[in-house]
Amino acid sequence: MLDNSILNVALPTIGRELSASTTTLQWVTGVYSVVFGGLMLAFGALADRIGRRKVMLAGLVLLGVASLATMFVTVAWQLIAVRAVMGVAAAMTTPGSLALAFRLFDDDVLRVRATTLISTVGLVGLAVGPTAGGLVLSFAPWQALLLVNVPVAALAFLGIRAGVPVDDPAGLHRDPIDVAGAALGTATIILTLLAPTFFVEAGTASALPWGAAAAALITGTCFVLRQKTARHPLLDLKLIARPLVSSGLALKAAAGLATAGLSYLVTLHLQLGLGWTPAQAALGMLPQVVVLIAGGTLVTPLITRVGLTKAAWLSACAVVCGLAVYTAFGGLGYVWIALALACVAAGMRVVGVVAGTNVMRGLPSNRTTIGAALVDTASEVTTGIGIALSGTILALVFPGALTAAQESADFPKAITYAGLALTLLSAALVGFGILRGRK
Repeated sequence: MLDNSILNVALPTIGRELSASTTTLQWVTGVYSVVFGGLMLAFGALADRIGRRKVMLAGLVLLGVASLATMFVTVAWQLIAVRAVMGVAAAMTTPGSLALAFRLFDDDVLRVRATTLISTVGLVGLAVGPTAGGLVLSFAPWQALLLVNVPVAALAFLGIRAGVPVDDPAGLHRDPIDVAGAALGTATIILTLLAPTFFVEAGTASALPWGAAAAALITGTCFVLRQKTARHPLLDLKLIARPLVSSGLALKAAAGLATAGLSYLVTLHLQLGLGWTPAQAALGMLPQVVVLIAGGTLVTPLITRVGLTKAAWLSACAVVCGLAVYTAFGGLGYVWIALALACVAAGMRVVGVVAGTNVMRGLPSNRTTIGAALVDTASEVTTGIGIALSGTILALVFPGALTAAQESADFPKAITYAGLALTLLSAALVGFGILRGRK
């Protein structure tokens, strides 16, 4: 989280020093997300076979080495390659953090506390990154920003070596890796993440985004067929069909979709609809940031009062209500926008922890890492879909230049339609999640 938020601040400097175009800079940030999202399932399956601790330690070493390689970057393609390797390292380490925390504690309350702490630390990194990055750039080269990963990786490596026991062989499984399934699954997720980007960048009139979406559908169908027929599937679809797992994934997906889509719309709304400067718009997003960080205090009391399952349902409904508030009243003034941001952030903060915990509870002990990877992948994919859905509807309803948005009556209409689409899709996911959770 810290790495990505810091990097965004440095993009103008990187563009000047490496003579990189806007498209190239988009790949500097985008390649990380695509590789990260695409490989999590494969590394999750591998970790459940050879050991979560082992894969996570290897990922931390790779993260440190890739970060050090930033010192030798002289052209843009080298930085893109470094970011891709860092995405691989993130795919190895991120699901493992949730899986290891889940394995260290048997009590659900302690598991929720551990997951909440992990989430809070990440959100703090996301929040302080821009400020810290701006300060560092005032006296150091941009390469120094990515070197922050080196001490973090070293500290995490030492902490895991000292504080987390080696995996018990009884908690692993020895099924062969489904290589074909891993390839199809990775291709499906990568194409699914690329298609939204292409829709936003190339527009609906271009064949590229539609081709990527069609390819994602084809590879996804092939992946499902492979998992149904393989003797040792990468991902046992019967596990996803378990009520706790499918419910948790649906609620997590709804939260990711809503948070990303609303953030995208509000950023444009404040600057292009209300005429705010970028700095003012950044301050306008503070309700979301504050609630995301401070909202960790809501998790344990809510679970203690209503239980894990109802806490997931209530928080997911709060996400949908926040979107509905923005759609219905966002055009009436910033107060309503701030209320919507806070409501979605509060719901997302709780459901992000509780839904993930429920997914892990619903899986066998030897499938926890791929379960954590499923949770992160669901959030990553729906984040891209939320942005793409919002951007595509804006482009269809308001085909003019965005610079003329403040003078146009079509822009508020486009914002409303996009908000409505996000609300309905999130509500459908939440409804499915609640129905599955009742079984």
